[in-house]
Amino acid sequence: MLKLNQVHAAQYREDGYLIYKKPVFTKDKMDRLEAIFEDHLRDKGDKISDELDRPHVRDPRLLEFLLSDEVLDVIEPIIGPNIALWSSHFICKDPFKGRATPWHEDSAYWKGRASSFENIVTLWLAIDPSNKQNGCMRVIPGTHTHGFSEYVPADSKNNTFDSQIKGVDESKAVYFELQRGECSLHDSRIIHGAEANTSAFRRCGYTMRYFSTDTKVLDQREIWLCRGKDLAGNVYQNVQI
Repeated sequence: MLKLNQVHAAQYREDGYLIYKKPVFTKDKMDRLEAIFEDHLRDKGDKISDELDRPHVRDPRLLEFLLSDEVLDVIEPIIGPNIALWSSHFICKDPFKGRATPWHEDSAYWKGRASSFENIVTLWLAIDPSNKQNGCMRVIPGTHTHGFSEYVPADSKNNTFDSQIKGVDESKAVYFELQRGECSLHDSRIIHGAEANTSAFRRCGYTMRYFSTDTKVLDQREIWLCRGKDLAGNVYQNVQI
């Protein structure tokens, strides 16, 4: 089982991210998760492959993975023992045409949805190998303490968003190169993005997003209490696995 220690947690708090290159799930469990992703990819209709957002709301099979001890044991050293599920997202960049993800902070797109963004963490699980060639995620270390950045328009045809952070120094970027089944973690406030996939290889990841339950959710999204107890008066879905 994947274990984080206090050294890892301290590094995460300092840098705003952590790359922990060990398998999260057994091979059989990863195979089942990938099979679920393939179902969603096949049934996506007119959606672009990187637009498969919050699939667990439509498909309760994913709760087995999102509420698993394997994942929550990774999350707990980062945000503490009272953990709730914020969202999840299959992000798939197709070969040769996978769009770029412009520099952004997740928290900037969630304004008005939570009382605080200090304890929202994303576990990015590699379903496919993820590297520079196929557009792996990259971050600017330490930017999770800077507050909201200034945004300018971006071309939404070639990017997953229609805005991007102005003036990012890309020379400071750290690239998250992962093998299938490995993961990274990042703070909701850190500046991050990804280049387009111009390779012949698909790049798919499953983002699992969690928050400490002392954070009050201010919108009507479906959330699940994963571990511990509620501290902010949130309303949760019934667990269905």
